[in-house]
Amino acid sequence: MRQHKARRLPRQTGPAGWNAILPPQIALPELTEDHSADVTIIGGGFAGLSAARRLAQLDAGLKITLLEAGRFAEGSAGRNSGFMIDLPHDLSSDNYAGTGLDADRAAIALNRQAIAFASGVAADCELSQEMFDPCGKFNAAATKAGDQHNRDFATHLERLGEPFSLYDQQQMHEITGSPHYTSGLYAPGTVMLQPAAYVRALSARLAEVAGIYENSPVTGFEKQAGGWIVETPKARIATGRIILANNGHLESFGFYQHRLIHICLYASITKPLTPKQIKTLGGQTRWAVTPANPMGTSVRRISGSYGDRILIRTCSSFHPSIETSQTRLRKAGLVHDRKFRERFPHLPDVQAQHRWAGMLCLSRNGSAAFGELDTGLYAACCQNGLGIARGTLQGMGIAELLTQGGSQIADHFLAQPMPPRLPPEPFASLGANAYLAWKGWRSGKE
Repeated sequence: MRQHKARRLPRQTGPAGWNAILPPQIALPELTEDHSADVTIIGGGFAGLSAARRLAQLDAGLKITLLEAGRFAEGSAGRNSGFMIDLPHDLSSDNYAGTGLDADRAAIALNRQAIAFASGVAADCELSQEMFDPCGKFNAAATKAGDQHNRDFATHLERLGEPFSLYDQQQMHEITGSPHYTSGLYAPGTVMLQPAAYVRALSARLAEVAGIYENSPVTGFEKQAGGWIVETPKARIATGRIILANNGHLESFGFYQHRLIHICLYASITKPLTPKQIKTLGGQTRWAVTPANPMGTSVRRISGSYGDRILIRTCSSFHPSIETSQTRLRKAGLVHDRKFRERFPHLPDVQAQHRWAGMLCLSRNGSAAFGELDTGLYAACCQNGLGIARGTLQGMGIAELLTQGGSQIADHFLAQPMPPRLPPEPFASLGANAYLAWKGWRSGKE
C-alpha cells in the first residue's frame, strides 16, 4: 500500500474580501459518513470545480465527490482578483509581450476555451453582469517605461492579429477618475469575475449532480487493490480515482517536492463609496487595470449590489510553508493605502474595509504539475499565477484525460517539461524574496 499523509492543511490569512461583501452563503454539507465514489476531487477552487463539471458533462453516470478543506470561496479561488485573461500574461516578464507568436496564439486559443467554459457556467448559474462581466481590461502605465511597455505589447498584439486600443492620459483619467495613469492599452477579451460569487454559484449547481462537501479537509489517502481510500477527519471514501486540484498543496502530500514556488499576494478592498465620493471620483462605474509592469499594482472599481468599491492588489512574498502572517498582511495594507492615495488623491477619506492574503503556485519554467502521478491518481496543479483561466483549463483537461485518455487541452499540459528543482533552503527563500522585492521596487509608480 502507498500512503500519502497531509503534512499541512490550508490556512488563510485575513477574510476573503470578495466573499465578505456578499450576503451570507448557504452552507454545503460536511463529509461525516463513509461512502464510495468513482472519482474523488481534492480541492474546490477553479481547477477542482471545473474538473467536476467537465466530468459530469463527459460521463453523466460517474459518481463524483469533491472535497473542499474550508468554506467554498474562502480559499485561494475566492481571494483571486477576478481577471480571466485570454492574452499572454507572463508574470515574470516586463511587459507581457511574448517572444513566440505560434506559442502565444496557441495559449490564447486555449484560454478562450476556458473563457467559453466559464461563460457556460455563468449562463447556467444565471450570474449577473456584476458577477461575470466580459468587459475587457486595461494595461495601465504611470511612467515612461510603462508607456514603452504598452507600446511594445501593442506591437506584439499587432503581430498576433489581436484587437486592442491605446488610450492617452486624459482618456484614462476619464475612464478611471484617476490622474495617475499616463497611458493605457485596452484588451477586450478579458472577463472580470466576482470570484467568490462564481465559486459559490458553481459549487451549489454541482451539488445537484455530485457529492460536494466543504469543511472536509483531506488528511491522507492510500492505494488499495482496485482503487484508493481517501481520509477526512470524520469519514473515508473508497474511490476508483483521485484528482488533486489543490494547487500548491500538491506538495503537502509529497509530490513535486522542492519544485513549486509558493507566492503570496495581498489585496485590500474599500468600504462602499458614498454618493459624494462617487461624484468626486468620476469615471466609469466598473473598470479593471493591470499594471504595465506585471509586478506593479492591479486596481478594480466594482459597482453593484455590494456598493461601489475600489480594490488594490500589490505586494508579494515567498512562503515555502504555504501561508503568510498577519504581520505581513498589515505591512502590505500600509502599502495598499499609499498606492490608493497615489492614484486617488482626491479621495482622502476613503478607507479599506477588508484586507486579505492569497497563495498562488508557480514553477521556475512556467510548467504545470499535471497528469497521472500513479495509477488512478491525477494532478491538475501549479497554475503559475493565472488561477482563473489556467485553473479552469487544467480542470477541463484533467477530466478529459481521465475519461478520454487525452485531449488537446490535456496534451498541451502533458507536453510541458517537469518543473525544475528549487535551490535548498534558506537560499530559496532569501533569493526569492530578494528578487520579489527588487521587482516590486523596479516597477516604481506602476
